[in-house]
Amino acid sequence: MKAKSVAAPSPVRGPRVLIVEDHPILRRGLKDILAGEFPGIAFGEAADSRTAVAALEREAWDVVLLDIAIPGRDGLELLADVRRMRPATRTLVVSGFPEEEFAVRSFKLGAAGYLGKGQAPEELVGAVKKILAGGKYVLPRLAERLAAALGNNHAAKSPHEALSARELQVLRLIAAGKTVKAIAAELALSEKTIATYRARLAEKTGLPTNVALARYAFRHGLVR
Repeated sequence: MKAKSVAAPSPVRGPRVLIVEDHPILRRGLKDILAGEFPGIAFGEAADSRTAVAALEREAWDVVLLDIAIPGRDGLELLADVRRMRPATRTLVVSGFPEEEFAVRSFKLGAAGYLGKGQAPEELVGAVKKILAGGKYVLPRLAERLAAALGNNHAAKSPHEALSARELQVLRLIAAGKTVKAIAAELALSEKTIATYRARLAEKTGLPTNVALARYAFRHGLVR
């Protein structure tokens, strides 16, 4: 009798993960950590916001690992793009900025989790697993603050918490010592528009000079 052929098992379809991070070493590290934990995982990479948007337009992703400080439009603005372009995609912010300053804002903009770059590799794996299962990942010490922030509409505790994502981005660039002209070129906006954001920052924070804004940004961990 002719032996029956046995079909080869279909390859395991793992999660599709887009890593938005401008440092190649960190992108490689994130891939290495997750590759050993998720069979069949597929990766995409983007070093700036423009490449990230193109990747989102081109195909669907299960998870986006997103840094805040990326060239072009920063990660906070890109969060809104992910939610608009790919509503089913879950975003985990992986950032070197303090959780206390950026986690609440990230969740309000649609993130499913926030993880500091100083956390252990197993925290990253656990966060991705929880997000893929439909949950949200938040460190226990931030859970109470997050619940309070998302559960009411009280005024922000600090002036920068009332800033829009674009205003916060301009604040951070001013704190980095960039001129209005340089900021306009980096964000592909007019100098007049940047000057308007600068005026809004002065009004909302009560800080009239760039030096005062820079000191405030460093004091609150908004820049590194």
